[in-house]
Amino acid sequence: MQQVLQIVLWVLSGIIILFSLIPLIRKDHWAFRVFEFPRAQKWTINIAIAVAYVFLIGLSTPVDWLLILLLTANFFYLSYQIYPYLPVSPKQMQSANKDEEPNIKLMISNVYQYNRKFEKLNELVHEMDPDVLLMVETDRWWKDKSLEGFGDKYEYRVLEERENTYGMLLFSKLSLTNIKVRHLIKKEVPSILTDIILRDKRKIRLFAIHPEPPVPSENAYSTERDAEILLVGEEAAQEEMPVIVAGDLNDVAWSYSSTLFQKVSGLLDPRRGRGYFSSFHAKYALLRWPLDHVFCSGHFRVNDIRRLRSIGSDHFPISIDLHLSPVEDDSEEFEVDHEDKKLAEEKIKAAM
Repeated sequence: MQQVLQIVLWVLSGIIILFSLIPLIRKDHWAFRVFEFPRAQKWTINIAIAVAYVFLIGLSTPVDWLLILLLTANFFYLSYQIYPYLPVSPKQMQSANKDEEPNIKLMISNVYQYNRKFEKLNELVHEMDPDVLLMVETDRWWKDKSLEGFGDKYEYRVLEERENTYGMLLFSKLSLTNIKVRHLIKKEVPSILTDIILRDKRKIRLFAIHPEPPVPSENAYSTERDAEILLVGEEAAQEEMPVIVAGDLNDVAWSYSSTLFQKVSGLLDPRRGRGYFSSFHAKYALLRWPLDHVFCSGHFRVNDIRRLRSIGSDHFPISIDLHLSPVEDDSEEFEVDHEDKKLAEEKIKAAM
C-alpha cells in the first residue's frame, strides 16, 4: 500500500512541477497560458504534496531526498512569484496620506451577461456611490435595468450594449470628453477611450477594455487579447496626462503578457504590496485569481482598494479610490529592452 502511495505522490509531484514550469513556454495557445492563472493554488498544492511525502513515506532513500529537493525548489520558485502581491511586500503604487481625499472613485464590474440578479448590483452601486462605474458583459437588458436603477445618478454615459458578452457601459458623475468607442482588434469587441474632468478641473484619460479570453469556446489563442492590451499600453506610454487602464483583461497580473504590458505602458499595479483581490471565479473559492484590473500612471496614490461582495456574476466587482497628486511618482520605472519592444510589436502584428 505504501509503495502505491509513493508512486501516486511521485506522479503528483511531477505534475505540479510541470504545471509550474509550463508558463515559461512563451506560446499563445490556451493550453499553455491557462497554467499562468492558478499561482497560489500551485503553491498550496506543492506544500501539501511535500508534507504528505515526508510524513507518509519518509526520507530514507536518495530518491526521496531528490523529490523533496525538487519540491522545495519549486516552493521557493512559486513563493518568489507570489511575494509581490502579498501585503508584506513593497507597494508599487504609493498610498495616499490620510488628509488626501480621493479625486476619483472607480468601480468595475463584469456582471456576466446572463446573470439577472440586477438588484444586487443596484444595491451595491447605491451603497458604494462610485464617481465612475464601468460594467462589462452588458446586453440591452443590463443597459435598460441600469438606466432605470441608477441612471439618474450619472449624467455622463457611454452605452455600448452587445448581445455577444462584450457589451460595455460606462456611467460617470464626472464630465466625460473626447469620447471614442473603438474596436482595436475585432469589430465585435468594443473598448472605450475618454477623458474625465475631475471636480478640480484637472483631466485624466481612461482606457476601458475587455479583450477576448484565451479559452477553447471563444479563442484558442491569447494573441488577440495580448495585442489589444499591448496596443493600449503603447498609447498610454505616449500620454502626458494621468492615465487609468481598467476592465476585465481576461489575464492575471503576473502573466508574462501583463508584465510586458506594464513595461510597455509604464503603468503601475495597485495590487502589488496590497493583495490579490481575486475577482474570478466568484462561485468557486478554490479557483480564484485576479482578472479585473486597474492600472494607473504614477500620478495617482491609492486611498482604498477592495473586492466587493457578489452580485450573482462569476466575477466580484472591484472598487478603487484614487488621489491625483500634483507630483508624479517616478520611483518605479520599468526597463523596456529591445526584445520587449520586438515581442510587443510581433504580437500586435500577428493579431492585426
